[in-house]
Amino acid sequence: MFFVISKLLAFLSKPIIWILLLLFSSIFFKKKRKALLILSTILFYFFSNGFIFDKIAGLWEIKSKNVSEITEQYDIGIVLCGMSGYDSQYKMLNFNENADRLIFAEQLYRLGIIKKILLSGGNGQLINNDYLEAKEMKVHLIKNGILEKDILVESSSRNTKENALNSARILKKDFTNGNFLLITSALHMKRSIYCFKKAGIKITPFPTDNTNTKKDYHIDYIFLPDAETLKKWDSIIHEWIGYVVYKFIF
Repeated sequence: MFFVISKLLAFLSKPIIWILLLLFSSIFFKKKRKALLILSTILFYFFSNGFIFDKIAGLWEIKSKNVSEITEQYDIGIVLCGMSGYDSQYKMLNFNENADRLIFAEQLYRLGIIKKILLSGGNGQLINNDYLEAKEMKVHLIKNGILEKDILVESSSRNTKENALNSARILKKDFTNGNFLLITSALHMKRSIYCFKKAGIKITPFPTDNTNTKKDYHIDYIFLPDAETLKKWDSIIHEWIGYVVYKFIF
């Protein structure tokens, strides 16, 4: 039930849905049409402004670090999935904007900073299409030359809470007192740290795909709307809601 409710909340938390509902409301509530249209415009401008988003995201994210700054070796690099999908028509993986998680995991492994990679993530879709992401990521890593014996898979989790709990079972059983590096997106890291802490696993964060807050302040970036920014707001609002909810249920 919680999983279904979380998916519903994720849908209702999208700013574009709020704007759409306000526009629809302006059709039916004629006396308040002007106010609703003005509010729709304000929300659209705010949530499509890249400059505003980057500044707010920069305050929430766990700051990334350069690989060259890491001086310690870790037993396991825990990679949280949510970076790919499967195209059944072309029978191939489609990576998304979170693919840096896997790219850096490979780099850290090849440099000897992490000895093994734990891939955590099953299928987070409300309607399961039988795609188990961690298993597919394992196949991808093996094809890229990562030794199979150095890849661990946890493919039953559907959200961050389950990522932490299911990974903890593996780590506590086979890697007691191990040293763990958690690899996930900077926006997602704060919620992930909380979940792993509650699951009894001490980790060191390695955030990826950090929001670039040092962009050139050109006019279109500061003032003009950007469609991609609307999607970015979906992610950060999802993180905020998830973080608060987990505080109550975890």
